[in-house]
This record gives sequence, structure tokens and C-alpha cells, in this order.
Amino acid sequence: MEYRYKPSGVCSREMIIETDGDIVKKVTIVGGCQGNTQGISKLVEGMKIDEVIKRLKGILCGFKGTSCPDQLAKALENIKNNN
Repeated sequence: MEYRYKPSGVCSREMIIETDGDIVKKVTIVGGCQGNTQGISKLVEGMKIDEVIKRLKGILCGFKGTSCPDQLAKALENIKNNN
């Protein structure tokens, strides 16, 4: 299933998340720090949604109060709660 998420408080503009049951199949992050967002995307592929949330939730970027990894965790929480 493909989901689209509009992050807030970060440089990235959109997160496109593909899941298969409780597994993250692919993540594409539009905008943001390209190297970091590509790295995050590759690292979470094949992981269980709960594990990604556990590892990324609460990570901050400077003084923003959130980050692209934190926003990805929030997106995955939304996916989990709406299924």
C-alpha cells in the first residue's frame, strides 16, 4: 500500500511510504537534505513499522523540535493507527 505524508517543521515536503502489512517496503522523501533522507530511506526498508518508530521517534534537527526521521516516525504512526 502507498501512503503520502506532508511533514511539518522540516525541510522535506513530502514522504511517500510503501508498506506490505507491518513492513516498510520503500520510502521516498521529497526535499530535505538529500544524502540524509536517502540514507534514512535505505536503512528502514525491510524493517517492521514498530521498529522504525521506536528508533526514529523524537530525533531532533537543531532547534526545530522535530526532524525528517521524527516526521517519518509520525507518518508511520498515522499509517499504523489508520489500519
